[in-house]
Amino acid sequence: MKKLGLFVAAYFVITMAWAYPWHMVFFHDLYVQWGAFQRAEPIMPLGVAAILVQGIVIGFLYSKHDIERRKTFFDGVKFTLIIGLMTYTAMGFATAAKFKIEPVSDFLIYHTIFQVVQFILAGAALGLIYRERI
Repeated sequence: MKKLGLFVAAYFVITMAWAYPWHMVFFHDLYVQWGAFQRAEPIMPLGVAAILVQGIVIGFLYSKHDIERRKTFFDGVKFTLIIGLMTYTAMGFATAAKFKIEPVSDFLIYHTIFQVVQFILAGAALGLIYRERI
């Protein structure tokens, strides 16, 4: 439970530290121009809840993953990149399918970069927290 709690906290901090500047500072105007943002002000409690649930699910699944084998730093990165594909399809492809985002290709390029970096950073935290020392 301690490792799960540490990962959820790390996931929250990493995600907020990466997502807020990416979406609300650096590329906010592009997201608005593309039509990816529909609200003037995001509903932050829903975003926070989504991040916490993601962190709990990722940390829990990782703790049960390949339980017989010693976990390493790189296992955490690989795991989050794989699990991140699920989040990517929901937040990238499904968002582009539901909203009038133009051009879709530009949105998906930025979104892909954002999520790859997010899940590499989260994977690094996961790998460090759950790694087993020799």
